[in-house]
Amino acid sequence: MIAAESEWADRRGSGKPVFCADVGGSFMKFAVSPAPGALVPLEKVATPAANWGDLAASLSALIERHQGAGDPESPLALSIAGLVDPRDGRATSANIPCITGRRLVDELSVMLGRRVLAANDADCLTLAEANEGAGRGHSVVFCAIMGTGIGGGLAIDGRLVRGAGGVTGEWGHGPILNTTVELYGETLHVPRFPCGCGQSGCVDTIGGARGIERLHDFLHGCEETSHDILGSWQAGEARAVKTVAVYLELVADPLALAVNVTGASIVPVGGGLASVIPLIDALDQAVRRRILNRFGHPLVTPALRQDDGGLVGAAVLGHQGG
Repeated sequence: MIAAESEWADRRGSGKPVFCADVGGSFMKFAVSPAPGALVPLEKVATPAANWGDLAASLSALIERHQGAGDPESPLALSIAGLVDPRDGRATSANIPCITGRRLVDELSVMLGRRVLAANDADCLTLAEANEGAGRGHSVVFCAIMGTGIGGGLAIDGRLVRGAGGVTGEWGHGPILNTTVELYGETLHVPRFPCGCGQSGCVDTIGGARGIERLHDFLHGCEETSHDILGSWQAGEARAVKTVAVYLELVADPLALAVNVTGASIVPVGGGLASVIPLIDALDQAVRRRILNRFGHPLVTPALRQDDGGLVGAAVLGHQGG
């Protein structure tokens, strides 16, 4: 469903300045959003990922250096490479170990003397796409992250849906992969590969870049990079063509289910695989053959805010107030 323009204005939130930071394992990008839809990048600094005090001090220093761009009431909204539990604000991150177990929002709010909001990077890309990207104007946006692994997020009417424990849109996990593929008159049996989450048969095991490599090795007994496999596929090389055909059959099923369950009318794709446009086009066609709705527009499409999605999504989060 496409939102009316009057509804669109309601979902964008406050026009007060918002400080925002995209906090990754190596670097933090800092910006100010003077009003909804506006973003002014300010600085990029190293992330003190191992020391909590240094991380808080670095964020404080960024605000101090750029305080003229906001005001004393400006909140700080964070995109975090990790999980933030909406129930108690506790964070978990492999890439930023110093925040794991901390009540990130509450502790930083006290230390910085201002309101702090936070969401993980997948959720922030979802917010960015729903409000300022490919999903703008769509009522239900399911964002699929397809990079090294698989993740996702869900926005309804421009706002995040935050499930129990902060887990929403995570179509990459759960023992749901099919174990057989009918291809070229042949029945192929594919094992449920073990996943890092502790289960087997998750989309994450074959859906991301490492998964394509795993699938190619299983089918052909050779190790190649995802870049080489997808390049060979586009060149028509037989083994790569078979690998991608199996990949599309396996990945399109659970993604189509996610579309049917959520009612999404657009699926922006983030992550490294989103840059392989022919792959996303092929996935779009495969998913659209499997869903109940019929759309006159592409459904699975590359995200438009790949480069600045963390900052844009954090800014949206700040303007909406969480």
